[in-house]
Amino acid sequence: MRRAIAIGSTVMVLIGLTLLYLLTQATNNRELYESSYQTLFMVNVVVASLLVGAIAWVSYRLVTRLRQGRFGSKLLLKLATIFALVGVAPGLLIYVVSYQFVSRSIETWFDVKVEGALEAGLNLGRVTLDTLTVDLAGKSKAAAGLLAESPEGASGLIAEKLLDQLGATDITIWSGSGALIVSTGQSKFQLSPDKPTNSQFRSARQQRSLAWVEGLDDVAMDGLTTARIKALVPISNPNLGLASEARYMLVTKALPTSLVGNALAVDRANREYQERALGREGLKRMYIGTLTLSLFLAVFAAILLAVVLGNQIARPLLLLTEGVNQVAAGDLTPKLALQGRDELGGLTRAFASMTQQLSDARQAVEVSMSQVNSARAHLQTILDNLTSGVIVLDPTGAIVSSNPGASRILKKDLVQFEGQLLSEIQGLELFGAGAKKQFDILVEGNQDQAIDHWQQPFELSGSVSTVNSPFEGPVTLVARGAELPSHHQLLVFDDITEIVSAQRAQAWGEVARRLAHEIKNPLTPIQLSAERLEKKLTGKLEAVENAILIKSVKTIVDQVDSMKRLVNEFRDYARLPAAELKPLMLNSLVKNVLHLYDLENTKVPVVLELDPECPPVLGDAEQLRQVIHNLLQNAQDACLSATTTHDTVRTVTIRTQWQSANRRVRLSIRDQGDGFSENILKRAFEPYVTTKTRGTGLGLAVVKKISDEHGSRIDIGNIQKDGVILGAQVSLSLAIAPDAAA
Repeated sequence: MRRAIAIGSTVMVLIGLTLLYLLTQATNNRELYESSYQTLFMVNVVVASLLVGAIAWVSYRLVTRLRQGRFGSKLLLKLATIFALVGVAPGLLIYVVSYQFVSRSIETWFDVKVEGALEAGLNLGRVTLDTLTVDLAGKSKAAAGLLAESPEGASGLIAEKLLDQLGATDITIWSGSGALIVSTGQSKFQLSPDKPTNSQFRSARQQRSLAWVEGLDDVAMDGLTTARIKALVPISNPNLGLASEARYMLVTKALPTSLVGNALAVDRANREYQERALGREGLKRMYIGTLTLSLFLAVFAAILLAVVLGNQIARPLLLLTEGVNQVAAGDLTPKLALQGRDELGGLTRAFASMTQQLSDARQAVEVSMSQVNSARAHLQTILDNLTSGVIVLDPTGAIVSSNPGASRILKKDLVQFEGQLLSEIQGLELFGAGAKKQFDILVEGNQDQAIDHWQQPFELSGSVSTVNSPFEGPVTLVARGAELPSHHQLLVFDDITEIVSAQRAQAWGEVARRLAHEIKNPLTPIQLSAERLEKKLTGKLEAVENAILIKSVKTIVDQVDSMKRLVNEFRDYARLPAAELKPLMLNSLVKNVLHLYDLENTKVPVVLELDPECPPVLGDAEQLRQVIHNLLQNAQDACLSATTTHDTVRTVTIRTQWQSANRRVRLSIRDQGDGFSENILKRAFEPYVTTKTRGTGLGLAVVKKISDEHGSRIDIGNIQKDGVILGAQVSLSLAIAPDAAA
């Protein structure tokens, strides 16, 4: 760009100097001026247009930079304005003075009086010619009257006399059809005299006379006196006959040579004067155009100098500004630096060095941040895969973040509750309030002694279920809390429900085993002793005492049998063998068990709803048969002991269902009894928890133990409709056999 500007400026200056030289040569050489005027004028216009375009382009660039707010644009504009004023103000003053001088000087070259005298001489010549023409037309008209009064045979003689009287050089008489009748003067010696045209005949007839001047241009060409005046007048015909033809007289009179010469000299001088006047305007325009071109050259040079010097001054500042903007945008790539020895060059080098140092520092920070992000990603992966629940709370108890384990244990999507107090989430009110209380105690304790955490067990109670939302049972948690450095609160908890349940089952199993061992040993001697007493004393006592003996022995034996059954149940619960899982058809097993529950053997009908699409499941047939027996027996007992009214006969429903979504088979047994109370639901699977007056409470405990052996999920809940309990339901979800997956 700089090279193009330099070349363009040089070409403009050379063209301007060339035009100025040609102008000086043209003013001294009239022929050169006249031949080169158009060329000089067009070149002048082209150069001026190019200069105007260049100045406009430079001005547009400056205004654009100013509107864009680029640093240094105001400085460039000020420099351009100053240099333009320095170049334009004197140039404009010189231009105005030169314009006035040129205009007035050229005007003085031409005398206004001379121009007026030439115009007056031309007018005088025209008036003289017009007077001679009118005079000849009048005399010719009077002579035509004489010819009209004389006979046609005497027309030639009369024409000869009129030739002398009128001072004419030639008189001819023509018929209306253009035939020559009489000729006198020089026309006698011409074979074909000049005949008027038809239009001239018609004009003479209409105007009664016609006169004109001929030969002025010929005189100007060869210098001979051939200029003449011609008059054409009609000759009236005294005869009234229709056959008579009209006649015309053409009079030709030569103009004086001196008069014609003077008129032509005045006309020639006036023509040359007007040509010089036209040249005067062109010369004036040439001078003014050259002055304007010089002004443009000065303005262009001033603005160009301003731009060049302004760029030299503003370039380091612009470089620094661009670098600062890049650094502000985060771009710390190496920056350009000027190698000059001035202060601005040193400033650019210092800025480039500072940017490099910042880039090195940012790279070190990025490495550290990468390590931190990697550690954070590892920590997040660990948190996401922890079986423990982790919740971060703010000082008010609102949830800040949580891991998937927390949502899984609490069975709620805690991400949706972020920003909400833990104690305000439905079902977690007690847990949230208890955790808040423990954190408050921890904060107060930190003021007195170094306490860094707290640990507390919690029990989350389940709610009474519906058919579509089975009861999950109570959840036992052990929670641990600590305060983070950011004053947030860390809550970590584990679901120990299964551990507590297993420990409880193990403890009950140990109790059952010991009770079975300690109780069973004395039962046989007691029964044998009672039977021996009955055998020895029968028939030896009175009838009344004998009846009492027999009744007492029977009571002892019956109670011993009852204790033996209880001991056997304890033994079975404690010694439940490990399940031998094999593929089996659950529907066939259910049908096999229900043979024992036909209408002849049971008081409560059993309804079958078996899904024919159920695939084989993995299970122990004997243990699953025991599960079905226990659940059916509990369901029938619930229907028989129900206290609420029922419109129809109470029934027990056993259902199988293939769940393709989770690829499991669900076994459900539903009754139409009074349902479970809430306190029983919380501990339904614990041993010796029962609502029956004569039950042991081991039925559901055995079912839960067998379910755990099969790796299945067991759900228990009430069936509700419009808030009314219609019965209870127990369901097991069994895994399908591997061969049935296809």
